[in-house]
Amino acid sequence: MRIDLHTHSNRSDGTDSPADLVRNARAAGLDVVALTDHDHTVGWDEAVETAADVGIGLVRGIEISTTFQGHSVHLLGYEFDQHDGALNDELERVRQGRDQRIPTMLAKLAEQGYPITMEDLTRHSRDAAASGRPHFADALVEKYPARFPDRDAVFDGWLNDGGLAYVKRYSAPLQTAIELIKAAGGLAVVAHPWSSKRSRVLTRDVFAALVDAGLDGIEVDHNDHDEATRVELRSIANELDLVVTGSSDYHGTGKKADFFLGCNTTHPDEYERLFGR
Repeated sequence: MRIDLHTHSNRSDGTDSPADLVRNARAAGLDVVALTDHDHTVGWDEAVETAADVGIGLVRGIEISTTFQGHSVHLLGYEFDQHDGALNDELERVRQGRDQRIPTMLAKLAEQGYPITMEDLTRHSRDAAASGRPHFADALVEKYPARFPDRDAVFDGWLNDGGLAYVKRYSAPLQTAIELIKAAGGLAVVAHPWSSKRSRVLTRDVFAALVDAGLDGIEVDHNDHDEATRVELRSIANELDLVVTGSSDYHGTGKKADFFLGCNTTHPDEYERLFGR
């Protein structure tokens, strides 16, 4: 049984529609796939319908932008009530944070000699619930290919934290997001906590405190974690009785080719532990 618990559609910063993502997951030999778009659930219905048609298990999920001690942390939430009022209020604040920084980012790019318009941006985010940094990157790659050959070239020094066009935005406090997911009947798993792009602020003691807030698991097997990191995180998870998940973080053509569907998977026993909680 092959299970991938972290993927994105073009309702956030992926390139496949929810239906195509599910079809591609089936073609890739997956038995279960989770749709976890950033900060919203608008792709759920389309994905559920397609999953029933093609015969694959679907987990309805989300990846929430959160912060801990000033550092960005991503939180995966699964199978919660998408109509929960308190959770939706917080998600709306997060999405508004994305929108509110757009004019400043456009101005910063223009100041650096790489102007793009709102029309350029929305052409790339057309089916997404909100425009994000990957859509900025796609617009710059299209308009200035000699300077920016791909998304990574834009993020490096430009859109990453501290970059020339970076603008901070609101993110939900990590513990608050966990508590909201749990109160809405869902499961909470920290995504790629020690990736090469993130500081290791989530120590063993911090994870222990997050367990008290309701944390269910850690995404250990991820392309941004080398083998030594995976061993250490797995040890922490085992010590704290947290579920260990693995996933692709698939974005279609929006990420490097090695982030393909099923490149990392969740062991069936861990899947059963997670959804048996």
